[in-house]
Amino acid sequence: MTRKMMTGNEAIARGAYEYGVRLGAGYPGTPSTEILENFARYPGIYAEWAPNEKVALEVAIGAAMAGARALVTMKHVGVNVAADPLLTLAYTGVNGGLVLVAADDPGMHSSQNEQDTRHYARLAKVPVLEPSDSQEAKDMVGLALEISERFDIPVILRTTTRVAHSQSFVQVGQRQEVPLRPYQKDVQKWLMVPAFGRLRRQALEQRLSALREYAESAPVNKIFPGEGKIGVITSGISFQYVRELLPGASILKLGLTYPLPEQLIKKFAAGVDRLLVVEEQEPFLEDHLKQWGIPCAGKAIFPAMGEFSTALLRRCLQQAGILPAAAAEGAPDLSDMPAAPVRPPVLCAGCPHRGVFYLLNKMKLLVTGDIGCYTLGGLPPLSGIDSCVCMGASIGMAHGIGQVAPELGRRTVAVIGDSTFMHSGLTGLLNVVYNRGSSVVLILDNSTTAMTGHQDHPATGRTLLGQEAPAVDMVALVRALGVPHVVTVDPLDLKAMQQALEEALAADGPAVIIARRPCVLLRKLPPNPVAVDEDKCTGCKTCLKLSCPALSVVDKKCRVDSIACVGCNLCVQVCKFAALQAAQRGETNA
Repeated sequence: MTRKMMTGNEAIARGAYEYGVRLGAGYPGTPSTEILENFARYPGIYAEWAPNEKVALEVAIGAAMAGARALVTMKHVGVNVAADPLLTLAYTGVNGGLVLVAADDPGMHSSQNEQDTRHYARLAKVPVLEPSDSQEAKDMVGLALEISERFDIPVILRTTTRVAHSQSFVQVGQRQEVPLRPYQKDVQKWLMVPAFGRLRRQALEQRLSALREYAESAPVNKIFPGEGKIGVITSGISFQYVRELLPGASILKLGLTYPLPEQLIKKFAAGVDRLLVVEEQEPFLEDHLKQWGIPCAGKAIFPAMGEFSTALLRRCLQQAGILPAAAAEGAPDLSDMPAAPVRPPVLCAGCPHRGVFYLLNKMKLLVTGDIGCYTLGGLPPLSGIDSCVCMGASIGMAHGIGQVAPELGRRTVAVIGDSTFMHSGLTGLLNVVYNRGSSVVLILDNSTTAMTGHQDHPATGRTLLGQEAPAVDMVALVRALGVPHVVTVDPLDLKAMQQALEEALAADGPAVIIARRPCVLLRKLPPNPVAVDEDKCTGCKTCLKLSCPALSVVDKKCRVDSIACVGCNLCVQVCKFAALQAAQRGETNA
């Protein structure tokens, strides 16, 4: 057995491989994406990107039903999408072990909301494990599979951004070939008609009761003895912060955070003078303790939102008088360090869809946006999006606007990426057609899932395993849904793009524009800069309305960063004085 430095996501993939998982499925979403990308590199397994998290879980359920060990991955908001099968899966149970990895994002580094997946565990009545480093991330995959098969129930492995992307040493072992568990037809277990569902509801309570008993001695619920004055109950990455800040404290580290070991917690609480609960996000553990009548302090000291860090917890402990203010003297003094330069998020230089948002803003349209890097098109100066709620919401929202305010609906456009359209845009568009709506939908097709690192999807022609696959014909698909007005446009041609928008808005019935250009990062073109004629440039700054990071105005003259500019020539099209001249060599990102 050797040791390797791994991120939490790499370790989870390694754990799935070592503990005999045969199938992995998921939908890419930060901070979970790298789990399946790493798992797919191992021999003898099958892995796939599904169109969305619900489908991914359903694929994993099928594999588990057939007796194989299965893994499904998603970010926290993906659990919302997968909630429908998840809550019934708790009833049916599994055959082969099934682990659902849910990656929470405290602090919203790359998410539209913060939500705590532990509440889903309680809602679904399924166990949840929480690793605090990469070794535990790997080990807990094995434990989760063991619990899943022993108690006939899916298990959630909840990670957070810091665990998913931080590195620590992991003991790497060999793969265990786990034979398929035999499948036996059992309709009372798998066929959830009401009569059988009621039986499985009772069975779920019995399994949960057995899990509560198991939690009292679960190997991942550990006590680290201390001086006894201060006791801390914690889980996940918070354990690492507490151990650094309070080396003398007694710590009950919970690896299985649902169901909780009530008797173990009461025994631990009785042995300390003052009990703290340190947990990121919601007061999940604290609420349980207070329900059991255990005096403790948690969210009165530590915040319930945002991501924890050692520095943040140190300040909280000082303000509560648990750490002396002098403790800050031990921290490095960074006051003389220069401030990090402010760099607002922006679409990449050469993004083929930058001009679309410029036009949408220029045409003063109401734009319902969707999830992905295109949300950056809503920021100034582009300001080309009015809303962003969740995957696929753009189309339904545009339809709703049109139904209640027809005049507003006629100048409303829904914008959605190609991967997101595959994820959950299809059903929204089908609803528009079925209910005789007239929404205009703009599919920004960059031939990848760009936001999470260029993963493939059903329209790209490749699978997660690198195999060629039938690529969905987007135009034929949209027509098949019943949309009469479908056009494909090059988004780098602003005149053609504006004409397509005007025609779609004037069309009778629903209309779809597919703006197709590959993501600029897929082709890695060499710099191909636009030239500036300073004699013609007036410094009007119209080109800056494109929000291209390759452009700036210095001393009332436009400057083009020759390293960043790929020669998309969008700025050439918006310059009113012909001061910007098209790139002269090579392709213009065609």
